[in-house]
Amino acid sequence: MASLAMAAEKLRDLSHPIDVPLLDATVAAFYGTGSKDERAAADRILQDLQNNPDMWLQVVHILQNTKNLNTKFFALQVLESVIKYRWNALPGEQRDGMKNYISEVIVQLSSNEASFRMERLYVNKLNVILVQILKHEWPARWQSFIPDLVAAAKTSETICENCMVILKLLSEEVFDFSRGEMTQQKIKELKQSLNSEFQLIHELCLYVLSASQQTELIRATLSTLHAFLSWIPLGYIFESPLLETLLKFFPMPSYRNLTLQCLTEVAALNFGEFYNVQYVKMYTVFMVQLQATLPPAANIPEAYANGSSEEQAFIQNLSLFFTSFYKSHIRVLESTQEGISALLLGLEYLINISYVDDTEVFKVCLDYWNSLVLELFEMHHNLDSPAVAVNMMGLQMPLLHGMVDGIGQQILQRRQLYAGPMSKLRMLMICRMAKPEEVLIVEDENGNIVRETMKDNDVLVQYKIMRETLIYLSHLDHEDTEKQMLKKLSKQLTGEDWSWNNLNTLCWAIGSISGSMMEEQENRFLVMVIRDLLNLCEITKGKDNKAVIASNIMYVVGQYPRFLRAHWKFLKTVVNKLFEFMHETHPGVQDMACDTFLKIVQKCKRKFVIVQVGESEPFVSELLSGLPTTVADLEPHQIHTFYESVGHMIQAESDPQKRDEYLQRLMDLPNQKWAEIIGQARQSVDFLKDQDVIRTVLNILQTNTSVASSLGTYFLSQISLIFLDMLNVYRMYSELISSSIAEGGPYASRTSYVKLLRSVKRETLKLIETFLDKAEDQPQIGKQFVPPMMDPVLGDYARNLPDARESEVLSLFATIINKYKATMIDDVPRIFEAVFQCTLEMITKNFEDYPEHRLKFFSLLRAIATHCFPALIRLTSQQLKLVMDSIIWAFRHTERNIAETGLNLLLAMLKNFQVSEFCNQFYRTYFLTIEQEIFAVLTDTFHKPGFKLHVLVLQHLFCLVCAFKFFLLCFYREATTIIMHIFRWKVVP
Repeated sequence: MASLAMAAEKLRDLSHPIDVPLLDATVAAFYGTGSKDERAAADRILQDLQNNPDMWLQVVHILQNTKNLNTKFFALQVLESVIKYRWNALPGEQRDGMKNYISEVIVQLSSNEASFRMERLYVNKLNVILVQILKHEWPARWQSFIPDLVAAAKTSETICENCMVILKLLSEEVFDFSRGEMTQQKIKELKQSLNSEFQLIHELCLYVLSASQQTELIRATLSTLHAFLSWIPLGYIFESPLLETLLKFFPMPSYRNLTLQCLTEVAALNFGEFYNVQYVKMYTVFMVQLQATLPPAANIPEAYANGSSEEQAFIQNLSLFFTSFYKSHIRVLESTQEGISALLLGLEYLINISYVDDTEVFKVCLDYWNSLVLELFEMHHNLDSPAVAVNMMGLQMPLLHGMVDGIGQQILQRRQLYAGPMSKLRMLMICRMAKPEEVLIVEDENGNIVRETMKDNDVLVQYKIMRETLIYLSHLDHEDTEKQMLKKLSKQLTGEDWSWNNLNTLCWAIGSISGSMMEEQENRFLVMVIRDLLNLCEITKGKDNKAVIASNIMYVVGQYPRFLRAHWKFLKTVVNKLFEFMHETHPGVQDMACDTFLKIVQKCKRKFVIVQVGESEPFVSELLSGLPTTVADLEPHQIHTFYESVGHMIQAESDPQKRDEYLQRLMDLPNQKWAEIIGQARQSVDFLKDQDVIRTVLNILQTNTSVASSLGTYFLSQISLIFLDMLNVYRMYSELISSSIAEGGPYASRTSYVKLLRSVKRETLKLIETFLDKAEDQPQIGKQFVPPMMDPVLGDYARNLPDARESEVLSLFATIINKYKATMIDDVPRIFEAVFQCTLEMITKNFEDYPEHRLKFFSLLRAIATHCFPALIRLTSQQLKLVMDSIIWAFRHTERNIAETGLNLLLAMLKNFQVSEFCNQFYRTYFLTIEQEIFAVLTDTFHKPGFKLHVLVLQHLFCLVCAFKFFLLCFYREATTIIMHIFRWKVVP
């Protein structure tokens, strides 16, 4: 450590050339395996050197005298920082000296193959530095760069290879990574320069590809071309030997992937029909070469699974080539018989590639299949509208009489052309259908059937795209869709194709096409599917197998509400079958049964509250009679889902008397338990402190919340029954939490007992919020429930310790203000007094603590600003300053949702103050502060996502200034006129 301290003093003195061996030792200490303190000390020294503005002057000395690669990288890092942020401020001779030195070192290292290969990492970093210099110097101060580079490339193959790397880096910097790094004017200037001087580069590339035999140089040239092809003038591609040269390299394994990437870039270009002939020729030659490389009969999924990384990359690149070409040029191939044959062969390849077991490859294919099927569906769907069909086909011509039949014929021929590939695509979608959100039973990595613990968002997005694609395919040919699905299902019954995965994907596909067939056809199809699935459940042995089949039956029936609504007996049978599954203890089955029941009830709720033919009472009444038996084997969270479902049924009952009776019967069990607990508590309040009692109270509240979420206003009678007792329990548990935290310190809030008590408080707040949010906008409900909450909820929040305050209090009052709007104006001061100061003290100490309180606090403030703005005007200047400081603090927050909430809140405040009588007073106080703070976050890269909102705030402020200047100008003219009149009146006799 002492030696490092001495080194620090010596290295920081930059008045003479830096001690390179000492710098090497310091860098080695930073990257070494020494103690943590040594590495930290070395890090501080290097940071100090990097921050020293004169350190860059030592870079050449360091590079010339060190052999340590890490030291070279450190020096180049210092130089890169200067180039990025201070280059244009340096004297011209210093810029030229550094530019020439970097160029000379690159040429020196790359002129010799041995040194070039050995120092490759160093040369690559030097190339990056050179490109950073070019972004400042070229073309204005270094006009000869491209000619100089091309001339140097012709002197040596290794120099040429490195020149290709530099050109690729330059292209990427200008066309791919320039956004946010350079001004639009500078980007435009660089693009124009590259375009104008591209002929030299083009000639160099063609020369290398035609004359060189060195593999690395050819690969570097192809890689550089790949970077150029998306932006160069089209004449360089189609009016030169470039395409023929590229196609010659495709059969060679060393260049196949790079060539394919280049061809893909060309395929993705779309600039009208001028080069259609060249595209057809390119595609035709490519397909001939592809068949020699990868025979059409090859098992592509197997080849991919067993292939090297290079071979797998080839399959992936092939999928990109086909999808890019077809998206832009498929119409060209449809115009000739030869083109059609090549097109159908390419589609066959793409379908086979789509079976590859790789998510990224499948996403590429799926994206294209979705767009193709959508296009075919829209043309088929618009057969009745010829004008739309003409536009769909890309024909720009007036629709003349007699053309309609011809256009219709073309559309039918096109649909017929794709009939074969579309049939194979249907089977692909069925075999690879992604798992829907409703399915909770999955196969784990050990092959066991378990309940899903976490949703996979990527899979859900994939399911939505596949579902959409399969629906379009079903519309194009109902018969083929039905035939393929039933055939695959029959193979499950015979055991020929039986597996969990095959059955799952088939049933997910069947469920996904709900509503795509005519009702009669759909009814027939669904009856056959359910019949076969029930037979499969009967003949299949094993609990896991039956669980998979049960899961699929539940999913399929839940997807066809139209059929269920039209067939009461079938609906009743399905629901009773779900009740049976609710007693099945296999993981996931009960959850899925409850979720499916909820889904069916939401779609068919009216059917359960009317007396059906052959029934003596509505199904809901029958269900309520047997409720205890039905839910006997369910877990608490499953019971909550069940109660929510029954709540939806009751909500559909139009007779208020029957509705209240059903609700009373539904809540009979939890109400009995609640009354028992409250009765015991009145005798001894300690009864409520027992953990089992607390869990029971929590469960009762959660059941009430579930029913409130589905019943809305009609839950009024039930919540009125328990409301006051619930607030008393809330107050008591809050006091228990505060005393526990006061005695045990912050760690007490993490004990299981305190967590349980807080769960009851949160659920109480959630129940009230859910009811008020779902209830119709009736002022009397607000008057009935809000005043009694003021002290038990708001007062409790203010009195509590920070760790015992519930963020749900903030969201509850935000909901109340959003619901009852201006009627809450008189209550805002009390809300402000209770939550504002104490919450700000919690959340402004840093950006991490109390994350839930942060967002909910600003949501509450936004609700007040939007609906109760007059209450804000009545605040004292000190209180208003507190509000504005909190808003500024919010939009300075690094978490995006909090920053956006703060900016939206600020915009709402500015607009409200603009039309108020206190406008001038407000802007005199806060205009400059807001402007400065917005500019601070606008120029901070951490706040880039809020750019649009920053601009909106500034626009609002600048418009105010312009309006004020206009007002002053008008005032000045009026005042001048009046003064002139007065003057005349005084001096004229």
